[in-house]
Amino acid sequence: MIHPIPSGTRDVLPDETREVRAITDALRGVFERHGYGEVYTPALEYESVLARAGHTAQGAGSSGEAQPAYRVFDGSGAALVLRSDMTVPIARVVATRYPTAEPPLRFCYLAHCYRGVRPQRGQPRELLQAGIELIGAPAPQGTAEALGVLCAALDTVGLEDYRIGLGDASLFPSLMASLGVSEDARPRLLAALANRDFVGLEEELAGLGLAAQDRDLLLDVPQRRGGPDVLAASTGVVADAAANMRQVYELLDAQVAERVIFDLGLVRSIGYYTGAVFEVYDPALGAPIGGGGRYDELLGRFGRSLPAVGFALGVDRLHIALMGEERGTGALL
Repeated sequence: MIHPIPSGTRDVLPDETREVRAITDALRGVFERHGYGEVYTPALEYESVLARAGHTAQGAGSSGEAQPAYRVFDGSGAALVLRSDMTVPIARVVATRYPTAEPPLRFCYLAHCYRGVRPQRGQPRELLQAGIELIGAPAPQGTAEALGVLCAALDTVGLEDYRIGLGDASLFPSLMASLGVSEDARPRLLAALANRDFVGLEEELAGLGLAAQDRDLLLDVPQRRGGPDVLAASTGVVADAAANMRQVYELLDAQVAERVIFDLGLVRSIGYYTGAVFEVYDPALGAPIGGGGRYDELLGRFGRSLPAVGFALGVDRLHIALMGEERGTGALL
């Protein structure tokens, strides 16, 4: 007999559980050695909390990275959702439990989250995340610290071939605004960019009636990717974003800096990011292992305005990447 489980979920059996436990124990050790205290929050949050955070993906048709998967009601009729990430719950914790604590505050977590994605291979509804949130540390120092912890975590678990894409969430929105792209069109362009759909981006741009040079710039800038030379010869808002990335880069230890790839088209699909954003890639996996960035405006929506940065690693994806590196073959999702 076959007894089904909910779509987008899976059973984890003993052998894999032991391997995953070794990974999470190693990650927890790194986080704690860097001064990050582990927190737990309820799996269920009030839907109104997510609404306060503006917790939606950037634009219709985006990947919906942090959309809630399940919605229920309590005895009083209030809407509850299973948390879709840990950043918003920790923002709530800081505002309610640490209203006067002197920053910076450092938190880490290992928690299951639930995403409203269309279930397919590599996009589960239930996923285990490990990450940190650094509250009250401004850019560029806070960003550099987060990237240092990220690399220490990946090095400790034994991942060897990874790279970190570093971009700026404010770049493309600012570029669109400077070139007069209508506000109605901006979400569609961001959605195409979040999905790395440059064909779709070109099609969207073609229908906007922009000057040819403006259209070419909006298509060219997001495809600039590589070493520090990518940041050279920029003007206007592109130069501003490049300067911000350069400041972060200059603060990184050499072993961290050598992992960085600058990506001017990097747009994460969660809408609360405000500055530096980053993702982790490994040739053994056909999708990002994790990522994060700055969300300097989110805490203010909960009553305590503080700059912040964090990241989350998908533990299952990290496990697959480690196994793929051991085999010496790609493990595409």
